[in-house]
Amino acid sequence: MLKKLSNYSGVALLRALASLPYKTLITIGYGLGWLAAHIPSERNRVVKKNLQLCFPELDSLEIDQLRKQHWRLLGRSLVEKSIIWLGSKKQLEEMIEVHSEIDLTDRKPRILVNMHFIGIEGSIILSALSQEKGWPRTSGFFQRMKNPFFNRKIIEWRNRFGGNSIDRQGNLLELIREIRKGSFIIIAPDIDLGLKDSTFVPFFDIQTNTITAVSRIAKITNAQVCMMITTLKKDEAGYLCSISKPLENFPTDDPQADTARLNQIFEKEIRLRPAEYYWVHKRFKNRPFNEANPY
Repeated sequence: MLKKLSNYSGVALLRALASLPYKTLITIGYGLGWLAAHIPSERNRVVKKNLQLCFPELDSLEIDQLRKQHWRLLGRSLVEKSIIWLGSKKQLEEMIEVHSEIDLTDRKPRILVNMHFIGIEGSIILSALSQEKGWPRTSGFFQRMKNPFFNRKIIEWRNRFGGNSIDRQGNLLELIREIRKGSFIIIAPDIDLGLKDSTFVPFFDIQTNTITAVSRIAKITNAQVCMMITTLKKDEAGYLCSISKPLENFPTDDPQADTARLNQIFEKEIRLRPAEYYWVHKRFKNRPFNEANPY
């Protein structure tokens, strides 16, 4: 009974946040981020360790400043989930702007490679605008949540404009069918999902466990691979979802080389806006050659 009450209270809170003026919502998010940055926690230690590993050239004060900047933006992104999951199409249009270097109506087999900036779920705007823009529906892998109630709810919310969330565990054939139909397929390969179907390739000069799915699926389906990156606008008034032209000579016959190439693209983007990356994830938890876990 208590768990059920907690679940429905969480939904009520999200609905309340989604009803607030956007500027007020952002202010709340920044406040929560400030608070999180000043409370000792395991995730705070993970953020600090990741920043130390990836930016060894920064001193302790610079690392701490970047850590606080990250939490500020992460707090914002967490309360913005209320709009991502429950907001109207109008709210999403006001929050996220789409720029594309490709024709999004041509329905060519295509994979959109997303990465874990704080605006990663900005891809929902593609679903929200699909009908009026003549775009295909959006499909993408999702990772199951431990809470079955919110697992169902978030799938429902993400799919409310006609999207298609595909469980990443055992549903590769469904994803391949969607690619061949010309649906927007979104894959975010820049987190450690375990050693299966993965390889160790450089990321910030660290051998990093990375899934090879993008290369392998693109090869099977003859799909173009484009970067899709959602980042804060310079004035922080909202987000810009940018879709690039297809990567040239991708995929090759070497999934490891392709995966390394994607990691270098990710690193280049992160260096442009380091505070926006998802540093709370234990990106380096799996190590090659029995190296020690840095966390």
